[in-house]
Amino acid sequence: MPIQSRPEITMIELISPLVVALIFITLCSLFREPNRRNFSALLIAGAGSAYLNGGLLGWEFAFCNVMTGVAYFGLKDYRFIGIGWLLHTAWDTVHHLYGTPIVPFVPLSSFGCMICDPVLALWYFRGAPSIFTWFGKAQRT
Repeated sequence: MPIQSRPEITMIELISPLVVALIFITLCSLFREPNRRNFSALLIAGAGSAYLNGGLLGWEFAFCNVMTGVAYFGLKDYRFIGIGWLLHTAWDTVHHLYGTPIVPFVPLSSFGCMICDPVLALWYFRGAPSIFTWFGKAQRT
C-alpha cells in the first residue's frame, strides 16, 4: 500500500489536538460516576465505527467489532476504555498513512486524532478522575 501524501504538519496541527483532549476531559468531568464511565464506553464504541468506509475494506469491520468488545468491558473498567483509545490511535496512524482521514475534507484530521487519543487514554488509565477534584485538592494542601 502506498503512503498517502498529506499537507505539511505545523505547530497548530500538533497543539490543537492537545487542546481538544483537555476540553474533552473537562467536559467529561462534568458527568458523575457511573455516568462518566458509561458515556465513555459508548463513545469508544462509536469511535470504533468512525472509519467505516475509510478505504481499508473488511479491516474496518474487524476493527469495529474489536472496539465493540473493548467498549463492553469498558462499562465496568476504565482500563478497557484506555485500551480502546490506544487502539484507535493505532487505527488513526494507519489511516493517516494509508487510508482516508477521519474527516474527509480535513486531510490531517487522522493525524490530529492520533495526537489527541493517547492523552485521553492516559486519563482513562488513571481512572478518569474529574478535573475539578484536581483543583480542589490543590487548594486544600
